[in-house]
Amino acid sequence: MQVADGMTTLLRRVRERHPLIHHITNLVVMNDTANVTLAIGASPVMAHALEEVEEMVNLADCLLLNIGTLTVEQVEAMVRAGKRANERGIPIVLDPVGAGATSMRTESALRLLRELRIAVIRGNASEIGALIGVEAQTRGVDAHTLGEEREVVVRRAAQAFGCSVAMTGTRDLVSDGTRLASVDNGHSFLAAITGSGCMSTTMVAAFLAIEVDACLASIVALSAFGIAGEIAAERAGGPGTFRSHLLDAIAALDEATMIERQKVSTK
Repeated sequence: MQVADGMTTLLRRVRERHPLIHHITNLVVMNDTANVTLAIGASPVMAHALEEVEEMVNLADCLLLNIGTLTVEQVEAMVRAGKRANERGIPIVLDPVGAGATSMRTESALRLLRELRIAVIRGNASEIGALIGVEAQTRGVDAHTLGEEREVVVRRAAQAFGCSVAMTGTRDLVSDGTRLASVDNGHSFLAAITGSGCMSTTMVAAFLAIEVDACLASIVALSAFGIAGEIAAERAGGPGTFRSHLLDAIAALDEATMIERQKVSTK
């Protein structure tokens, strides 16, 4: 895994290819994630209806599944789209929003993991922990404390589900069960706006659409998002202006800035 090479090539490849990201996502963040997709250089489509998800995913380069505003019908649409994506070799990113907060959320996320081949799970510590039965304290869909070391949990989850796991927080961790990377880019304002975790999942999907190494794609995506957060915070007066500056910073990212500002370490 050559992170330095990824920093110099993946962003360019996204902007050259403009991959189509099919989102089946939550109503709270839909506009934000569509705008983040555009800002990084990819193309978004939000299609949830059972009647069209299979046809739509045929056109996509990556499928993003986000259970933030969960319904039974939406889970069925996710399964249907995911199976078609698996048939066609289209990678899937799962965002298990609020797993551990309710049994419906946890069981729905686990069903998707059982029935589909997921390339990346992107969640916070409590969500990832809940998927492998690690005790955590959760308030709403937000993470609080975790009963085991985060490095242990992210590796265990990757091994349990046979995919890469991107655990976001003050320090982001990414593992495929063998490799482990930490990403220290970011700013506290990211925790002060709604949907920043979902936006980071969108970034992962954009990079995964053009890179077969899911672990590398996740590392570069989270570093890029964190760098954009740092730049936005330098210009913002508070959370409200930070949100708009964040989109500008994502759109303005270039390879030189990513290389200069990246704070990634690997094991």
